[in-house]
Amino acid sequence: MKTAGTPRKKAAAAGPRKTRTAPREGAKRELVEKALVVITTSLDEDKAEDIVTLDLRGRASFADHMVVATGIADRQIAAMASHIEDKLNEIGIKRITIEGANGTDWVLLDTGDIVVHLFKPESRALYALERMWGKDLDDSATDDADTTDL
Repeated sequence: MKTAGTPRKKAAAAGPRKTRTAPREGAKRELVEKALVVITTSLDEDKAEDIVTLDLRGRASFADHMVVATGIADRQIAAMASHIEDKLNEIGIKRITIEGANGTDWVLLDTGDIVVHLFKPESRALYALERMWGKDLDDSATDDADTTDL
């Protein structure tokens, strides 16, 4: 029996295909560590506020590290993103995706192993990525599990 609809609609209704993907290959550990230093140093030089680095290894498949920082104005945030991109290119990291650099409250840089979020203060408070991905969440989840009576 044939199902009505276009092939595209049928594919959407069927859901994603179960394909086997290879695990993401990380860059050399030394290059990742060097990139983290370059990113945090660049943010510090650009007067970013409240720079936080989160270790996501073993907790997320999209990256090994996340850096979150705050900028005051759109231009400052765009400049921070541009400076990070330039400095990462200098050390050999060329494939950097930048989203939101055209005057938004949130700019994201993705190097593959490191994701950088640059926020305005209001947006940072709204999204609260540190609470979502920080170690405090893991510790409180463990504490909650220990205190739960069955």
